[in-house]
Amino acid sequence: MNEQEKLLPPTVLENIQLDSEALGFKMACDPLTGSLLKTLAASKPGGMFLELGTGTGMSAAWLLDGMDQDSKLISIENNITVASVAKKYLGHDRRVEFQRQDAASWLNQVVNQKFDLIFADAWVGKYSHLEQTLSLLSWGGLYVVDDMLPQPNWPSADHATKVQELISALENTRDLVVTKMNWSSGIVIATKVKR
Repeated sequence: MNEQEKLLPPTVLENIQLDSEALGFKMACDPLTGSLLKTLAASKPGGMFLELGTGTGMSAAWLLDGMDQDSKLISIENNITVASVAKKYLGHDRRVEFQRQDAASWLNQVVNQKFDLIFADAWVGKYSHLEQTLSLLSWGGLYVVDDMLPQPNWPSADHATKVQELISALENTRDLVVTKMNWSSGIVIATKVKR
């Protein structure tokens, strides 16, 4: 089995990649992670999706590619320069709403909202505001994080400690079933269950 074969990336991905490179943006979603996001999105028809950390829109493109026409994605990014790439190529899609603001501020404003899948690809939602983020998961909802294996763009030498603390927090959250995958950039998927 060749995991790189037949990923069937979204058609817009090449343009987003070119613009990302032109900006020097090196934190884009790995193709394997993108393919997984697409598959997970397809499992939630009529779903509500949240992405914390739009970046240039690569993971949003994969999510949208898996979502059906009745689904909705809210994607949060505070960097207007990188978010403009996502808006340029994906902003026409009525299923996506881009919020250009700090994810922590956005989380503090959310009331009575539940999501079927949350992709936390920013500091907020992973290393801060975790409990608040997890409270937004619906029953059976999926929480997905990547970059759990060492990455060249990790912010500091002690980042591995932060990763281990996050994984431990997820494993010790009573209403989550957690799977850790030593694959792609290192993926953790958690499902919210009633216990």
